[in-house]
Amino acid sequence: MQNTEKIIALTHALFDTEAQAILNLKNYIGADFIQACKILLACEGRIIVTGIGKSGHVGNKIAATFASTGSPAFFMHPTEASHGDIGSITKKDVVLALSNSGNAQEILAILPIIKILGAPLISITGNQNSDLAKAADVSLNVSFEKEACTLGLVPTTSTAVTMAMGDALAVALIELRGFTAQDFARSHPGGILGKRLLLRVDDLMRKTDAIPKIDISSFLSEALIEMSKKRMGMTTVINTDGTLAGIFTDGDLRRILDKNLDIRTTSVASVMTPNCKTIALGTLAIEAIQFMEQHQVTVLIVADQNNLPIGAIHMHDLLKSGLI
Repeated sequence: MQNTEKIIALTHALFDTEAQAILNLKNYIGADFIQACKILLACEGRIIVTGIGKSGHVGNKIAATFASTGSPAFFMHPTEASHGDIGSITKKDVVLALSNSGNAQEILAILPIIKILGAPLISITGNQNSDLAKAADVSLNVSFEKEACTLGLVPTTSTAVTMAMGDALAVALIELRGFTAQDFARSHPGGILGKRLLLRVDDLMRKTDAIPKIDISSFLSEALIEMSKKRMGMTTVINTDGTLAGIFTDGDLRRILDKNLDIRTTSVASVMTPNCKTIALGTLAIEAIQFMEQHQVTVLIVADQNNLPIGAIHMHDLLKSGLI
């Protein structure tokens, strides 16, 4: 491809322009930003984000970030708002309007209704002398020197600074609300983060009759039958009082193969692994994986405080869960 060096230089220049514009936003963070945070924190309804064009696309993302971090929010297209959707706004809501110019007619058209409804209005705009900025209860300044594209026209820097200011509001609310990683996970149960923070061994372990289990007085032949039936590569060995005596695994079997033992007369107690690794009910599944890796085992017994086996979990179960 021709002009490779020029393309790389242009790209570097774009990054520099956008990065500097975002860094300059620090100069605009003060009383207005704090007031906006207070309004959003006090919101008893929802944060309704609106914007047109590229600002609308950015608004969709900002609304999604609010919603996933403990602040109920949704995006409202200003044109649709003028045709009935504005009826979903109440005085308990807060409207966050985005417009680089601050003079987008689609947004200006709905401002009188927002005022009548009594919903607080926060604007994010690059023009603090605009009609939108003047109408807002609080206007956040995202002005910048130039768009980063070579034409100086395509929304590049403007969308970057607007996105950054929206992220700043969301992160501030995370802190003010005391929103935790566990709270975030509950909003993302289908994602890998949600699984890592929410999924527990209780959800994946095999229970009751699915747990390979034999009495401590059993012979090795009975252990092999139980292992074949339950297909976990092991069987638990249980004391007469129901507590866990140990475990007999495929690894134990391999270690005794050269001993020429009679499987019909050899007691499983003589060849099992006593004091086997166990894990407590309620342990995070990701912690179970880490425990298995640390001790180089592929199966764990879930035992209660009295050493009674109540479950069994295999590395395959954890792999199927999508955790790793």
